Amino acid sequence: MKKLIERRQFLSNIWKWGFGLVAVAGAWTSWDILQPASPSGFGGKIKDGAAGDVPTTSVVTVSEAQAYLTKNGGDVVALWWRCPHLGCRVPWCESAGEFECPCHGSRFNRLGEYRSGPSPRSMDRFAIEMEGTSVVIDTGSITQGAPPGPESIDEPPGEPCISGGE
Repeated sequence: MKKLIERRQFLSNIWKWGFGLVAVAGAWTSWDILQPASPSGFGGKIKDGAAGDVPTTSVVTVSEAQAYLTKNGGDVVALWWRCPHLGCRVPWCESAGEFECPCHGSRFNRLGEYRSGPSPRSMDRFAIEMEGTSVVIDTGSITQGAPPGPESIDEPPGEPCISGGE
């Protein structure tokens, strides 16, 4: 003959199983949260196209890295598109051949070197690695831009895209 379980014992077992399931779910979630994530996207390494595709008189936008690529001689340079002044995105002005910040009018040459405006320094740069012919931008490794000083390239500005400024 089967022994019937008492109501009180049944409810006690249900509560124990419920708490056990909640504890297992909490441990599982905590384990997932505590595992280090491999950096991908901004803050990690982003592989871009071939180094030969990077222009020497203009820039290429790499949206995933929030960066612009250009060349200085034969070396590829990756500039963070964030203005050092207040963090606005600094677009490239093709007609002027320079970066022009739409927020407060800071201007930077093709290599991100300070030209004018309220910015305290040149544009920040990302570390670059070469994998064969591909460019790898390390957005986790930022080098702060240099203070205002002489420019290393002689490219006079053309017609500005933004009038006014400051």
